[in-house]
Amino acid sequence: MLEQISLIPENLALPASLLRPLVSTALLILAIIIMRTLTARFIRRSVASSELRGRLLVNFRNGFLLLGVLGVALIWGDQIRSLALSIVAIAVAFVVATKELILCISGAILKSGAGSFNLGDRIQIKDFRGDVIDQTLLATTILEVGPGKTGHQRTGRMIVLPNALFVSEPVINESFTDHWDFHVFTVPFKREDDWQGAQKALLEAANRQCAPYLEAVRKYMKKVGVSRGLEVPSVDPRVTIQAPVASEIHLVVRLPAKSGQRSYIEQAILSEVFSNADFSKKKAGERTEDNGEDDA
Repeated sequence: MLEQISLIPENLALPASLLRPLVSTALLILAIIIMRTLTARFIRRSVASSELRGRLLVNFRNGFLLLGVLGVALIWGDQIRSLALSIVAIAVAFVVATKELILCISGAILKSGAGSFNLGDRIQIKDFRGDVIDQTLLATTILEVGPGKTGHQRTGRMIVLPNALFVSEPVINESFTDHWDFHVFTVPFKREDDWQGAQKALLEAANRQCAPYLEAVRKYMKKVGVSRGLEVPSVDPRVTIQAPVASEIHLVVRLPAKSGQRSYIEQAILSEVFSNADFSKKKAGERTEDNGEDDA
């Protein structure tokens, strides 16, 4: 037992680098306590006004406290500097190790603060496109829609996107409004085909498909324009012409459609137009020959 007690001081021995700051700190605290006690006793004996006495006591107390803090900071300056460098190194290592998690949390805050999309919206980011079905602090889950960027069929695949993507990549939200959207699709033709007839047929089919709800769309878009301070776009179906290459003509059909029914109305228009006519060059030539034989 005596041997164990004799070993305690040796085990508790402090390194020389800490012994001097500890002694200096103890002396500083002792000096501040003595000075504060003497000053308080002098103020209580010398100052007659109770209000002034109380103010001086509080001011000197705070002054000695500040002096003590500054003295301790000067005494332990080297140790504090070493500790700060260690903390910075640990913080840098932590940030490097958890960079992706930090980016995911930042992306979640960014998309929530910006109101980029909500559950049920159809979004596209990079090559990923689908309907949002879940959002967490680290990831966003979508049901893939395709094929490609123009299809509207669900592929049956679920994609989990890390929220870090929303920090560096733009997000396309295809669900601008809650009830009605504008749907655009392209029908390509060769320049020698009867694309003029196809343009007319597509416009007529689009007008027939949209006629039952066109007035409701006008009222809704007007309401959206007033609430968001936007110019109300024309909701009437239209078919415009594009020539991406010299040998092709693309007919771009734009029409209003209810959210979730864009694929349905597109297929209805295409089926109606191409089941009743063939606008290829060969068929157009055959129709011309048939007309010549009938005239003969």
